[in-house]
Amino acid sequence: MTYQVRFTQTSLRQFDKLEKSTKQRITSKLESIAEDPLANVKRLRGVNVYSLRVGDYRAILSIENKIMLILVLEIGHRSTIYRNY
Repeated sequence: MTYQVRFTQTSLRQFDKLEKSTKQRITSKLESIAEDPLANVKRLRGVNVYSLRVGDYRAILSIENKIMLILVLEIGHRSTIYRNY
C-alpha cells in the first residue's frame, strides 16, 4: 500500500518557482518514496519532520503513518531550507 503525497500552500508556491527539470526530479523522488518513505529520508534533530535530498534541493516532509500521508511542508535549496528547523 502506498502513501499519498500532499503539498501545503507554501510548498506548492515554492515548487512552482523551480525550473522544470528540478520539478521533474522532485516529483520522481516523491513518487519513489511513496512505497517506503522512511527508507530514503533523514529525520531532522529536535523536530518530527524529515528531509528528502534531491540534488542540491531539499523537501521537508511530515510523515503520518496512521493515515499513510506524506505532507510536503517546504521545498528549497539546501543552503536556505534548514533555517526554520
